[in-house]
Amino acid sequence: MLLIALVAFVAAMDNTIVVAAAPTIGRELGISIAVLQWLSIAYLLPYAGLLLLAGALVDRFGERRALRTGLVAFGVFAVLAGVAGNAVLLIAARVGQGCAAALVVPATMSLVRTRLPQPVRAVGAAIWTAALAAALALGPWLGGALAEHAHWRWIFAAPLPFVLPALLLVPKEIPAGDATVRVRPTPAIVVTAGLVMVTGAVVLRGVPGTGSAALLVGVAGVAALWAFTRLERRARTPLVPRQLVADRPFLLINVVAALWGVGIGGVVFFTPLHYQDALGLSPQAAALPLVMVAVAVITAAPFVPLALRRFGPQRTVASGLFLVAVGLAWLAAVDHLPGLGPRLAGLLVLGAGSAGTTPLTALALDRADTSVAGAASGVLTSSRELASALGIALFGLAMALTDYRVGLFGAALLQLAGAWLTFVALRQRSTTPDPVR
Repeated sequence: MLLIALVAFVAAMDNTIVVAAAPTIGRELGISIAVLQWLSIAYLLPYAGLLLLAGALVDRFGERRALRTGLVAFGVFAVLAGVAGNAVLLIAARVGQGCAAALVVPATMSLVRTRLPQPVRAVGAAIWTAALAAALALGPWLGGALAEHAHWRWIFAAPLPFVLPALLLVPKEIPAGDATVRVRPTPAIVVTAGLVMVTGAVVLRGVPGTGSAALLVGVAGVAALWAFTRLERRARTPLVPRQLVADRPFLLINVVAALWGVGIGGVVFFTPLHYQDALGLSPQAAALPLVMVAVAVITAAPFVPLALRRFGPQRTVASGLFLVAVGLAWLAAVDHLPGLGPRLAGLLVLGAGSAGTTPLTALALDRADTSVAGAASGVLTSSRELASALGIALFGLAMALTDYRVGLFGAALLQLAGAWLTFVALRQRSTTPDPVR
């Protein structure tokens, strides 16, 4: 349980810790807002794109080897990011951290499915979510504090005190993986390239005078993603096992999680930047809104099991997404007012609603057989992280073409779409026989 919490916390904090410090990094290294987005996107896209390959690696080589290799690599690239002298080296180190996280996270989530008995599996998923919420709270605040009172380079050393204990906690008795699982790197490389190009096209679209380049990059990205689907259909052992592709509820649950991620990803990255600019807050103070959101998530999380027993997963998750939409709309409505006070209610509602989405993890993992637990956890996490990267790009585009409030209203609409789809996904789950079992 402690290992699960540490890995979830480190993987999430490594993304959130840069958001409040991003303007300081941009000023010192001469990085524009369009490039600053890649501090998060360069971490999230390799993370999301390689998770499918990493899931197969976990199933083949076992969780223990994957965890040790990934944690060591994560620490090495964290050090390299801290000493980077320009934007290119910094973003390259962020790519390395994303690749390492892609190996560590599915290995840890696989432990939830394979090493925890069914009655406490939901507890493991809840601990994972609580650790993510803690990272959401501590990451931006710590990044802002270090940038304001020390130096932004220290933010990349912050995960190291958590990586070292996690290495020591990797269980020695974890059995080896299945040597018959085939690992195919080509589709993973193709899909990652496609994701990078599509997201890059969205970012480019917000830069004046780059419309044609954005179109060409976007078309190339879509072509790469199409090629990936063709490779998967023809493969004997696809990256996403066919039993998962055939499980419609599993896919719909992942789509719901992705809609939440698209809406929240951009808000998390751009809110500290916007509040530093619009409200004149310091980096540390600008991170306080995300702290409020995380506090609301942690406070509401213990009530989610009660809601599940009383109302069922369908109403619990849909209600959570509806509350997220309400919170985002509130923030948009009061954005013209000074100070954080008018925003407090919206931030708390946003956090409480996000807590209601936590059952999605356990619901998705319960659909997977033990033999494909690594792949299932990879698909689940990939959809969320890819959604966060795309959310940052889309929110940045909305800010470049319109303003912060339009981005918030767009994110709210995505949450309402997710609430509607929840009824479709979970109704299908309750009426369709489980193809795995």
